Amino acid sequence: MIKLFSLKQQKKDGESGPDRGKRASAAQLRIQKDINELNLPKTCQVDFPDPDDLLNFKVIIAPDEEFYRGGRFVFSFKVGQGYPHDPPKVKCETMVYHPNIDLEGNVEDWKPVLTINSIVYGLQYLFLEPNPEDPLNKEAAEVLQSNRRLFEQNVAKSMRGGHIGNVYFDRCSQGLGPNDNVRAATQRLAGIPRLSLSRSHYTDIDPTSRGPYCARLRLEPATSGPRSEVSTN
Repeated sequence: MIKLFSLKQQKKDGESGPDRGKRASAAQLRIQKDINELNLPKTCQVDFPDPDDLLNFKVIIAPDEEFYRGGRFVFSFKVGQGYPHDPPKVKCETMVYHPNIDLEGNVEDWKPVLTINSIVYGLQYLFLEPNPEDPLNKEAAEVLQSNRRLFEQNVAKSMRGGHIGNVYFDRCSQGLGPNDNVRAATQRLAGIPRLSLSRSHYTDIDPTSRGPYCARLRLEPATSGPRSEVSTN
């Protein structure tokens, strides 16, 4: 996808003839080069909301292991005209419970020597190995250091959508939400034939017995059909 996009951009620039050099800034040429060299893993993708704007794009990371497995996290990249001497501004658009990403989506500053490829891999590494030693979210860092199990539970809860303390996190999990299991079970139960039972259907019950007992039931489906008997515990 990225390669096709770059070819499209090159064709468009070529059609401008002698003005091509004037229209493409040094930052645009460099970012196009870096994007062409991106070697993205399967857990990451790049999206250009505006195909004509190379300097503003999104990176979507979907970890497949560790604490953040099953999540989907969107980062916005804004590349200035001073790139690569000035690093791009990166912000997480998905609120995430993470020691190295604050609740406003701010991520650590990047050095100019880093390429876009390096930054993307750096973001992925943050989800594999959160670093509590240099936190932007101190509360999450303290929990990670003191109680790793609680940190894991907080991450899972935040990804499903819910409160961690006084902070509400929108769902960012690609799996089942908190009510999806109930909804799925209800749908399955809806397909089971309904049975019409009354007290007269129960026989051989000893009302003085304690604990489990065996009762014989005559089950009559709501629809007409033959009467059957089954034993239950």
